[in-house]
Amino acid sequence: MERKEELNRVFLILLSLFVVMLGYGILLPTLPYYTERLAIKGNLDTDLINFHIGLLTSIYPFFQLLFVVVWGKLSDKYGRKPIIICGLIGFVIMQLLTGLATSLTMLYVARIFGGIFTSAVIPVSNAYLSDITSEKRRTKIMAWSGVAISSGVIFGPVIGGFLSQTDIHIKYSIGLLHLDRFSVPFLFVALLGLIVLFVVMKWLKNTARVHRLTTQKVSLRFTFTKYFIVLLILSFVAQFVVTLFETVFSIYGKDELGFNSKQLGLGFMLCGSVMAVLQPVFASYGEKFLSPKKQIAIGFLIAGVSLIAFPFFTSEFLVYGLIIMFAAGGALVTPNLLSAVSLTSKENTGRNISIQSSTGSVGQILGPVVGTWLIADSFYYPFIIAGLIVIISIGLVRFVT
Repeated sequence: MERKEELNRVFLILLSLFVVMLGYGILLPTLPYYTERLAIKGNLDTDLINFHIGLLTSIYPFFQLLFVVVWGKLSDKYGRKPIIICGLIGFVIMQLLTGLATSLTMLYVARIFGGIFTSAVIPVSNAYLSDITSEKRRTKIMAWSGVAISSGVIFGPVIGGFLSQTDIHIKYSIGLLHLDRFSVPFLFVALLGLIVLFVVMKWLKNTARVHRLTTQKVSLRFTFTKYFIVLLILSFVAQFVVTLFETVFSIYGKDELGFNSKQLGLGFMLCGSVMAVLQPVFASYGEKFLSPKKQIAIGFLIAGVSLIAFPFFTSEFLVYGLIIMFAAGGALVTPNLLSAVSLTSKENTGRNISIQSSTGSVGQILGPVVGTWLIADSFYYPFIIAGLIVIISIGLVRFVT
């Protein structure tokens, strides 16, 4: 494959990853306020708002978990492009349903639908990148995948915080759907998703199919090596801690620090910015100074310490500083873990990355639920416990080659 063709394909995949994570990022600072608004409108118990925030956050990765391995196996069988297209279609529908929701029930339906279909985008996109790059360039390309994902988390919260507070005086209802200014950020990202969908359909080339199209059932049987199990555990811990932090920080910032959605958006933006800047730097130059194993260990240590320190500081400046520290640790871990998984098997790259994504989804399911459960007793507990889990997990890094 010519270098220009490879770069064009990489760009289209990164664009898909970016828009999906933009939709994810838009919801981060707005979810506590959006959930509260719909709960009050539905005359629900306000004491259960944090519970719904945690459950709405968890239900998305739960349905990703149920479908991600299937999407991965189907992409190995039929090629990556049609699966990515399915995921983008589902993403657009999810954003429309979210933006036009009039009740928590509709919001739950949107999250479930999105979890099913967006689980086809990120792991399959990463498998696509693995297909078209050499082993030598793979860590660097996977880091750019991280940049696209982080960029969505950078701009999403800013757009969500800004557009949800715009003074647009529109109100229109049709059936169960309702359009007002709170709909604007989600309709905006739905439009972007639709544009990316058409671009991918027209210009992205499919990858070679591992098997010819047949009527045989897709086999989901596989074996695990000790090395692969360790990578899965570390992936679980990383995602558990990240989603716990995202959920708890949005509640902690709103209720304890008195942050508005723009301040919360700034915190999430800083986190994504640091990840986007540092991931390619560490991927390109990290191995010149430290092995992947040491980079993962140091990354976990930095993230763990920042989490433990987090609830002891209420200054906005120091809070943002600890978020930057947490993100820097994540930037050391993410590309090295993803690259290690992609190199475990040439024949089953899509399957292995999907299994890793499934494992991460378990962490994403449990993180918000555990976080909102712990925060009911004290804002200190979720941060300190998550930090200790991360630091203890460093002991497993010695098994990483």
